[in-house]
Parts: sequence; structure tokens; C-alpha cells
Amino acid sequence: MLRLIVQFLVTCLALWLAARIVPGVSFSDNGSLAFAAILLGIANAVVRPILTVITFPLTMITFGLFLLVVNAAVIGLVAWLLGGFTVAGLGAGIGAAIVTGIVSWIAGWFIGPEPAAR
Repeated sequence: MLRLIVQFLVTCLALWLAARIVPGVSFSDNGSLAFAAILLGIANAVVRPILTVITFPLTMITFGLFLLVVNAAVIGLVAWLLGGFTVAGLGAGIGAAIVTGIVSWIAGWFIGPEPAAR
């Protein structure tokens, strides 16, 4: 449960940082930021694996770079579903995907791997 809360906070931080750095990404308030983090977590668990399998040939041809487009599409889907979260186009979505990916990678490096189930 603690790991889930930490992941939520990391996602909130990543989206907040993306809104500060990437032009075209914005939030109307902190509630929208928190709800966007929740929706992004759900979309990453449900929608992203499906898109990754469907776009596997393109991902192979582009040596994995197409995954940035997949991540941007998931972020765009969250923005489309949530009124207080705005992503203005594919470029802003890719920028947000890069920022959230880097923040999650750094946080994962500090947090460490998930302990094995007993």
C-alpha cells in the first residue's frame, strides 16, 4: 500500500514538473493534478499495454522510439478525459512523456525494486 502511495506522489510530481517545463501542458488546480495522476496510473495499467502490443512492429522499426508516441497518446487520453488537465498537441504530449519518464526512472532508482512476494 505504501508503494502505491509513493508511486502516486511520484506521478503527481512528474506531471507537475511537466506542466512547469513543457509548453502546452497545464493544470487548472491541484485537484486536477491529483486526479490526472490517478487516471494516468489506471491508463498506464490498462491502455498502455494494449497500445504497446498493437504498435509493436512500429516500435521495432523505430528501435523503441515509438514508445514515446504511445506514452504521449496515453497522456493525451488522460487530458481528453479530464477537463482540468490540458495537453496542446503531440509535441507537448511527447515532452510530458519524456519528463514523466525521467522522473519515474529517477524515483525508481531511489526507491529500488519491489520486494519479492512471500
